[in-house]
Amino acid sequence: MALSPVPGGSTVDAVLDQLQAEISGGGWQVGERIPGELDLAARLGVSRPAVREAIRALTHVGVLEVRRGDGTYVRSSADPRPLLRRVARATLRDVFEVQLAYDVQAARLAARRRTADDIDRLTRLLEARNAASDADAFGDADARFHLGVVEATRNPVLIEAHRFFLDRLRVSMRTIRLDHEVPEAGPAAHRAVLDAIIARDAAGAARAAAAVVEPTLAVLESLVAADPDREDP
Repeated sequence: MALSPVPGGSTVDAVLDQLQAEISGGGWQVGERIPGELDLAARLGVSRPAVREAIRALTHVGVLEVRRGDGTYVRSSADPRPLLRRVARATLRDVFEVQLAYDVQAARLAARRRTADDIDRLTRLLEARNAASDADAFGDADARFHLGVVEATRNPVLIEAHRFFLDRLRVSMRTIRLDHEVPEAGPAAHRAVLDAIIARDAAGAARAAAAVVEPTLAVLESLVAADPDREDP
């Protein structure tokens, strides 16, 4: 399809829609360099910053890849926006069900593949999590520790999938910290995960990771069962 001038209104979203449509429709193939910002801005009738912001958004979700000094290339023809919208609307129960699956497999693989540098980094990340006081800092620190475990797996698909999910997990942990009805696993449970990874105990690490998530998930299940209309952010 050909690009066409963007009407007034939500400019960046409209630019993003056209760029994604050009990619998904095969106008720009995977591995192909797309036109430059100035060219796109002229074709779409928008400012260069609007084009830059749309490219940044598509780069963030893995559709485009910016190569410094060379240009912007198509990395994937898939449209991630429907999935992004579903993740954004996910309930706490949805998030913790997915986290359980990610964390158990990540801990198992991390125990098999971790390095001494991984252990040093995970130890620092866990100390930062334990020291976090306010809800925002806690959400950030918790997400970084869990991502650190995933990165120790050396599995690029698992790492990218978890990064895609990371913002929603961060927000969910902040919500848990503010909601005294729902428990969150404390330092001892997270330390058990790290200790099993240090010991290269894959089965023990998987069990410890499950023990971090399952109590919170059980409470969320019970709250939903008791009140199906309960608001679950």
